Amino acid sequence: MNSILGNYQEDAEIQKKRWLILIVLNLFTFMSTLDGSIVNIALPVLSKQMGLPIAQIEWVTTGYLMAICSAILFFGKLGDIVGKIRIFKIGTVIFIIGSLFCGLSSSLPFLIVSRIVQALGASMTMANSQGIITDIFPANERGKALGLIGTFVSLGSIAGPSLGGIIISSMGWEYIFLVNIPIGLFAIIMGWKVLPKDLVRVKAKIDVPGSSLFALFIVTLFAGLLLGQQYGYNNIWIISSLIAAAVILVLFLRVELIRSEPLLQLSLFKNVSFSLSILCGFLVFTANFCFNIIAPFYAQNMLDLSPHYAGLLLMLLPICMVIVSPLSGALSDKIGSELLTFAGLIVMVIAQFGLANLHAGSSLIVVGTWIAMLGIGSGLFQSPNNSLVMSQVPRTQLGSAGSVNSLVRNIGMVVGITVATTILFNVMSREVGYRVTGLVPDRPDVFLTGMHTVFVTSACICLAAALLTGWRMYQSQVVKRRIVAKEE
Repeated sequence: MNSILGNYQEDAEIQKKRWLILIVLNLFTFMSTLDGSIVNIALPVLSKQMGLPIAQIEWVTTGYLMAICSAILFFGKLGDIVGKIRIFKIGTVIFIIGSLFCGLSSSLPFLIVSRIVQALGASMTMANSQGIITDIFPANERGKALGLIGTFVSLGSIAGPSLGGIIISSMGWEYIFLVNIPIGLFAIIMGWKVLPKDLVRVKAKIDVPGSSLFALFIVTLFAGLLLGQQYGYNNIWIISSLIAAAVILVLFLRVELIRSEPLLQLSLFKNVSFSLSILCGFLVFTANFCFNIIAPFYAQNMLDLSPHYAGLLLMLLPICMVIVSPLSGALSDKIGSELLTFAGLIVMVIAQFGLANLHAGSSLIVVGTWIAMLGIGSGLFQSPNNSLVMSQVPRTQLGSAGSVNSLVRNIGMVVGITVATTILFNVMSREVGYRVTGLVPDRPDVFLTGMHTVFVTSACICLAAALLTGWRMYQSQVVKRRIVAKEE
């Protein structure tokens, strides 16, 4: 594989614009991740207006996530080959076109197709934004820059229900899509002015068999997981879908091992720090989306808050992340990332166990404290963890590494939703003696029992990530002691 290398960090003009470049990247990072979750709060409105059951309307959300996960590795690899900035620019235009079509949709099929178009643009920007930052920013500022983009990733992922509730109640569901257009056009115009030409590319071929197998794996996996939470996992078609996903994944890995220019560079995972950081990122997003799917129901149905005030309460999490994450990223440039990721995970574990002890009579101060702590812990974790991921790979594979990081984040979102709803419905069904897939009238205790189990589970997921991070810190100290002993 022949490489064409340039050095953005030696270009004085680009260095002057690097923070403006970061703003452009962050605007699309925020919008593309926000649109993965903001639709959830609009589903009841869409169901009522289109006269369709929730089970069908949910594909507006799941179709978006499936399309992103299916395409993101492909666009990360394509970014390495033809240029990350070029693919990012194309993605911004496709995302805005998809957003316009979504806002103009009057039928479910057209809305789902528009969401897939939107998702393809989003996956092009997601796959390459972290690689662009790592290319452009010098090492002593990289943690801060990745920290800011990590902030907007998490902010977009978690702010959906709260921000969506405010937009829908004041303007209507169409505007959760249409609001992207003026912001996106501003970012596109700004991007034309500040984004440089690509200097870092590799000469390689597209892995068509790998790309096809991976897309098929995502579709069968998500179909099994998302339909399973509605109909139960004892359905023969759902079981078959999950088995097919496992078989296709094995075939995909075998193909990637023998390809000279694979879609996924499996050699990346030989680096223990990279693999652990990716795994911990997946676990954190899984845990956070357990909160994301349960918290709106608790705020509105148990605390009797209106959608508007429930949204304001849930905004405590992204607000705390916005404050903490850039500080954490900047601090990681000075003291390293491992201690900060560990501290963030510990705070998240405490917050999740706190949430597991809430009840219908909990005060807003107590609820807000635990939500804010979850935001602080997430902010402490995300930025240094992104820095750890991206600092472990060569420049010619930054697009692939960034797309893996984004892929894991989106799969974590889907798994979190699946884990939360599966546990919630199973516990509620056990409590009432028959299968339920929604709130039981006049039985808040049933929902609270399920909610407590979900949050204990998400706390244990964060605890597993904390133990893995603690083990990595211990191993790093052992290696340092050995180096010192040899020098003496």
